Formats: sequence, C-alpha cells, structure tokens
Amino acid sequence: MDEVFTGSFTQQEPIPEDGIEAAIAVMRHGRLHRYNVAEGEVGEVALLEQEFAALTGAKYALAVASGGYAMGCALRAVGVKAGDKVLSNGFTLAPVPGAIASVGAEPVFVEVTEQLTIDLDDLRAKIDSSGARILLLSHMRGHLCDMDRLMQICADGHVQVIEDCAHTMGASWRGIPSGRHGIIGCYSCQTYKHVNSGEGGFLVSDDDHVMARAIIQSGSYMLYPRHLAAPPPEAFEQVKWDTPNISGRMDNLRAAILRPQLRQLDAQVDAWNARYAVVEEGLRNTPGLRIIDRDPAGRFVGSSFQFLLPHASADEINDFAAACAARGVELKWFGAPDPIGFTSRYDSWRYARAQNLPRTDRVLAGLLDMRLPLTFSVEECRLIARIIQSEALRLGQRVARTG
Repeated sequence: MDEVFTGSFTQQEPIPEDGIEAAIAVMRHGRLHRYNVAEGEVGEVALLEQEFAALTGAKYALAVASGGYAMGCALRAVGVKAGDKVLSNGFTLAPVPGAIASVGAEPVFVEVTEQLTIDLDDLRAKIDSSGARILLLSHMRGHLCDMDRLMQICADGHVQVIEDCAHTMGASWRGIPSGRHGIIGCYSCQTYKHVNSGEGGFLVSDDDHVMARAIIQSGSYMLYPRHLAAPPPEAFEQVKWDTPNISGRMDNLRAAILRPQLRQLDAQVDAWNARYAVVEEGLRNTPGLRIIDRDPAGRFVGSSFQFLLPHASADEINDFAAACAARGVELKWFGAPDPIGFTSRYDSWRYARAQNLPRTDRVLAGLLDMRLPLTFSVEECRLIARIIQSEALRLGQRVARTG
C-alpha cells in the first residue's frame, strides 16, 4: 500500500511564548501605534528596528506593513519615477513586478538559469539595451547568484541594486548577510517567511538620504527622532519637504511578536536546512528528476524545495503533481499556463510590456515547488521525499511504456 503524508504544508509553528506575552502586554496598555508611547517608553517597533539593524549589520532599519510595501518604498526612496525602466528577475513572485508597477515604472525582465538565479550574462545585455539604472533583484526561493559578479556588472553599468530578500532573511553570500550588497535590502515577515507576524516587512540601508526618505514615506510625519535605527536629524532636513507620506508603518503588536523570533532565527535556519538536506538526499539520483544544486559560497535558508522534471510534458507534470497530491504532498508547478494561488509567471503580469524569455520558459516548464514548514519533522521530510521519488519513478515507467 502506498505511503501517504497527512501533514499541512501551510501550518506554521506557534508564536514563541515570550512573543505571546509581549503581544498581550501591548494589548493591555493599548498603545499599538508605533508613535503612541508613554513618557520614557521607546516602543516595540523602534526596538525591533534596532535589533534588525544589528542582525544584518546595517546602519539603519525600518519596519513596515509588508514586504511588498518595503519594495515600493525602496524604489521611491532611490528616486524611481513613472516611466522609468527597472530590471528584475523573470522568475519571481507577483509582489516584485507589482512594486515596480506601483510607482508607474516599467519592469524589464531578465532570464533565469537552471539554478533558478538571475542570468548574469542576460543582465549585462539588458542593462545595455534598456538603459535601466535600477535592479530590483529577487533572491527567489532563496537561490543566491554570484553576488560578487552581479555587483561588478551593476557597478560597470551604473545600476543601483535593491535586494528582495523575502526568501533569504538569515542567508548570506561569502559571509555577507543577504540584503547588504545593494543600496537597500527588503524583507518580508508574512506568515510563510522566516519570521511570522502575518504581514510585515523591513528595509535596511547604510545610506542616510535614502533611509530618511523611506522613513518619511512610511508615515513618520515629523516624529522621526523616535526611531532608534535612523539617520541623524540633519538627514531629514534635506528630504522632509518633498517626500510624500505613503503610510505603511508597522505597529507595536506585530513588532512584539517578531522580536523573540529574530533571536531564534539562526537556530531556525539550521532546522530548515536539516529538513531540506533530508529531502535533497532522498531525491538525488532519481531518474528523470533534477535536483537544483546550491552554490556553496552562499548560506541559504531551506524553507522551500524546488526540483525539475526537465523532460516531462505538461500533461505528465499535471498527472505527477496530482498523484503526489493524492498522497498528501502539495507541489506548485511554475509552468502552468494560468496563475494559481500564489504561483504565477512573468507572462501572467499583463500590466507589464510583453517580453520574450525563452530560457526562463524552458526552466519554468519543468519546475516544481514545495514549502517545508518547520512543523514537519525530519522523519516526515523523509516520507515526503519517498512519495515524490516513487511518483517520479512511476512517471518514468509510464513514459517508457508509451514511448
């Protein structure tokens, strides 16, 4: 009889008890708004920003309402305006091109490699052909490209880099935390990310002018002196007159929930990567299935797992995913012609100019994606790998019989 997995791919761990206690304390005193503090009180959001800046090694940090808001705020803070072209990965999720469109700019998509990273040769070509001066780089599903080469290409092309680190909080490239190569790093605290406040996000930067603009935009009014991880007051004097308030603040309740989670992040990364390693080992050398190897120069966070069925047809992949689902394993296929749930692709975003990415099309045609929440035990991850492997072998046998 076939093995079946009965866990939930959307069930996250509970909030730590000290986070629950801190949230209750905020609810008891009722000062949820980040600037509504008692005499001598700093506030949970200001403390969270200070702690996140220290965690990433950044001079400044800003907590906001979502990762998508963080990206839109970052684009405005570096001066992107309506009609500007902004480079980004052809393989990413909808909030990334959505952030570009939210400021009236035009996404210019760059090809993806079989390692699911941005194609650096195509990036160089697109910088030359588009004239874009901003790259919104998505570390999609935690796959880190050669950041040294990318930053050199962008420096040569006079391109500023904003990093989307929604899937790389806690990751690094050659020891440098993800988000610290570009002028701004953007992070998400949405439920399925590496810390969980339901919704939420961060920006980090070392640039006084850029962070001052971001803080004014986020809705600080003239209360920016209440930030602990902000530029000096004189930085705001230059920008407060011409920076619009586009409110997107984080509140003290979510910050209270997040602070204990940040303290646990390093251990959580190790726990994710242990589960990832078990699935990877279980699927390696499966005929017809290709593992996506990670560059050892990067420390990734294995909160999701991707693999390729590079030679399977669309019907075969649909049948394979349905067979896995019948045994309790939920896979998302990025080659589907229509967007489903959270899964969409660059040709689904019809607010952007139609573009041709043949290499990306070939990769996405066989790409399957799976969450790995920490509510799964290591043994459950072994079971999941066995189920996927057995269905891949059955697929191969069916293809052999009909071929």
